[in-house]
Amino acid sequence: MRLPHIHWPHFHIHFHDRPLSGEPHPERPFHWRLYWCEALATAVLMIVGLVCVILLTAPDTFLGRMLAPYPNIQTALCGLCFGMAGTAAAMTPFGKISGAHLNPSVTLAFMLSKKIVWIDALGYAIAQVIGALFGTAAVYGMGMVFASWRNLSAEVHYGATIPYTKISVWYALGSEALVTGLLIITLYWLAAHPRYKAVTPWIGGIFFLVMNPITAWLSGNSVNFARSLAPALFAGEWTNLWIYLIGPFAGSSLAVLAIQFDLFGKIHLLEARLVNFGHHGRVPHLDDPHFKHAAPEHYDAYRAHLEELAKLKAQKNAAQQDT
Repeated sequence: MRLPHIHWPHFHIHFHDRPLSGEPHPERPFHWRLYWCEALATAVLMIVGLVCVILLTAPDTFLGRMLAPYPNIQTALCGLCFGMAGTAAAMTPFGKISGAHLNPSVTLAFMLSKKIVWIDALGYAIAQVIGALFGTAAVYGMGMVFASWRNLSAEVHYGATIPYTKISVWYALGSEALVTGLLIITLYWLAAHPRYKAVTPWIGGIFFLVMNPITAWLSGNSVNFARSLAPALFAGEWTNLWIYLIGPFAGSSLAVLAIQFDLFGKIHLLEARLVNFGHHGRVPHLDDPHFKHAAPEHYDAYRAHLEELAKLKAQKNAAQQDT
């Protein structure tokens, strides 16, 4: 077992600070490690996801030409790849620390479920927008180095999500709300059942592989305001951007309401995270995000154990110095 980096004079605060269980310590209102890790994980999502979308849909790419006669397959593969980009982001050390929300709608759902307080939820949302902007900027920056990439990216508006214009915009709004709600319910149900928690980080790709051919033509199946905002900024595509704020937030809120009424059975989450359980709501360390912390009721035993580890480590260091 590795000894976590704990400031011993503040052990009580650190041990009882559980922001991802909705119980942050009063003396620790902000959790900057969570925020910047969430920003970096969201940047990974955007870089991987947008690159995949550009390669799959740009008319001048090999895949774009090959898939053009099969739009449903093309759309399904875009959903699969962007969903798997979320998996890749969740599997980074940053995603394992923050819990890989990657989406203001997911963070809102955790807040409404009282697994994260509003201050931290706001920190997550801001971090997600910043991370999405930096990730999209990296994709945009590739075009400043490679002219061919700039042309490919511009052809598909840097992966921006745009509502279908030949029908009422309310259909796109309803689609965003519906798909977001289904995504939240799926994630909650999987994360709440221990036997399926290993599947949870991978479900995004499968979910959008199925949903994209059905509903993506209406709005692009963003379900993520940060994901839509960043490409819109670089592509200058601001058409009905409000849909990607109101729709996903409404869908997330309705999904949590349905869960609280037990419409999908008893669903109870322990932490505001979709990966790397076992921290009891505490913030993991970057050098060891898999470290499993003791449960709150084992505070005294855990502290004694850590103190014993520290004593043994000090004795070992002293013996090495003597030799």
